[in-house]
Amino acid sequence: MTDFLSGIGKSSGPGDMATRKEAVMTAVRNEVALGNAQQLMNSANERCYKACVTKPGTSLSSSEETCLSRCLDRYMEAFNIVRRTYMTRLSKERLEDQASVVM
Repeated sequence: MTDFLSGIGKSSGPGDMATRKEAVMTAVRNEVALGNAQQLMNSANERCYKACVTKPGTSLSSSEETCLSRCLDRYMEAFNIVRRTYMTRLSKERLEDQASVVM
């Protein structure tokens, strides 16, 4: 971000500003994606821990480890199904919007 801010105040052409704007937008998208991934993992860990570890101790039993592994796998599978369905729906809506603009 420092590199981006260091050029403020200097004269720059429209192409240079467009490049900087795109760089900032990409950085923001990456930060949002990282935050979403962290939130997903925190939610999965919390839910699976509550479901699998009924008596917390100093270490996990093999059955708790198995339960956690399966729970996290199922959680991620469900997330991926929802994500794919959502992305398919968005793509379909975009195509429909583009088709309506052309007509």
